[in-house]
Amino acid sequence: MTQIQDKKRVIAIIPARGGSKSIPQKNIFSFCGKPLLAWSIEQAKQSECVGEVYVSTNDAGIAQVAQAYGAQIIWRPEELSGDTASSETAIEHALQQIEQTQKVDLVVFLQATSPVRLKTDIDLAMRHFHALQADSLFSAAEVTDFCLWKKADDRFESFSFDYQARGQRQTRPPLYLENGSIYIFSPGALRQYHNRLGGKITAFLMPRERSFEIDTAEDIPVCAHFLRRMLAASQPAVTARDVDLLVYDFDGVMTDNKVIVQQDGLEAVAANRGDGLAVALLKKQGWRQMIVSTETNPVVAKRAQKIEIPVYQSVGDKKQWVMDYCAREKIDLSRVLYVGNDLNDLAVMSVVGWPACPLDAHPVVKDSARIVLNRRGGDGVIRALYDVLNSKKE
Repeated sequence: MTQIQDKKRVIAIIPARGGSKSIPQKNIFSFCGKPLLAWSIEQAKQSECVGEVYVSTNDAGIAQVAQAYGAQIIWRPEELSGDTASSETAIEHALQQIEQTQKVDLVVFLQATSPVRLKTDIDLAMRHFHALQADSLFSAAEVTDFCLWKKADDRFESFSFDYQARGQRQTRPPLYLENGSIYIFSPGALRQYHNRLGGKITAFLMPRERSFEIDTAEDIPVCAHFLRRMLAASQPAVTARDVDLLVYDFDGVMTDNKVIVQQDGLEAVAANRGDGLAVALLKKQGWRQMIVSTETNPVVAKRAQKIEIPVYQSVGDKKQWVMDYCAREKIDLSRVLYVGNDLNDLAVMSVVGWPACPLDAHPVVKDSARIVLNRRGGDGVIRALYDVLNSKKE
């Protein structure tokens, strides 16, 4: 196999054509706060072993999302974009385009429909690929006590076991379910076998909870459950020993960033009761909390009054305001946790020790956040923060 000398020669390719029948706009529908495709792009970009990330597509909307999250676009011809076109043909076409300008040693093929993976899964799969000196790799989940049957004409036949000698679960050999999350191969192997797998094949094992993928609408809540649980588990531990002050932006954090304008010009927003409960619980635990908002709006003041925490409005320069406040109150900025969601929060997030954001924050904000909460703005962001602050991780 080819020895990798340069990360730039390892590329990720994510095929994502338009025209899905099972779920309209499946590759870019909103999933856990961002377009489905974005999860795979971000995981590849965060990987230590991947250089450039490419998305092969025939769809302008998919291309726009891919570029927004930092991927390069390979425009796929329509003859390779139909329902019967294979991913292999799309990858071979993409490689032809990419290799016109750069050398490629290995391809990491990710499916956009498998968002429940960690960036470390990619890195560990690559390490396993090298250690086994493989030609190709697929990710899989080990399944035990999996009794499969097949239908032959009108008869059912046991397939993965002998139903007449079923034995004990512990005595059956494990099976390996190809989960579709990660494939690794060289361009040469792809061209030789015209298949993502060929030559010496090895499998990289992933937990079963990271082996679900989205093919139908019924798969969405299952994958969302496991992704949110995975995100919560990967957050850095933060406790009262680390933080002296919690500061919340209002719009896009305690609301969904939408506003209802009535005929008389009055504005209304929707707030989450779970956030109110979380603020009260955090207050009982002794956490110091406040709202800091750029806007001047009586709605913000009323909500702050309702949940009984101080609010500071008309703050044009949040960074300077927070710095001045902390200087007066003798609070170390490294012990401030700030929750923001948009570009005007970046400056203040850069000076606090614990920048945090909702799941649907602007991509640049998410890249700057130390904690990405597993709720969208207005959907219980402070409630999710309460869970993080009260996790048992040390």
